[in-house]
Amino acid sequence: MNASRIIGIVLLVAGAIALAMGTFSYTKETHKGQLGPIELSVDEKRDVAIPTWAAVAVIVVGGALVAVGGKRR
Repeated sequence: MNASRIIGIVLLVAGAIALAMGTFSYTKETHKGQLGPIELSVDEKRDVAIPTWAAVAVIVVGGALVAVGGKRR
């Protein structure tokens, strides 16, 4: 198995996961201020939507790498 096939399989799996999940979230810590020894901070939860067209494009590219990656001349 060569490198292009392995990358293709990874892209197929990543695209399928992105298509199934649709969004992912992360927490961003922002420091708002400090008042003497007291530090005030806020944690913001952010949601990021994964575009369907991007997930499908990753699946197509991964499939092409798997299909063409194994052919040798």
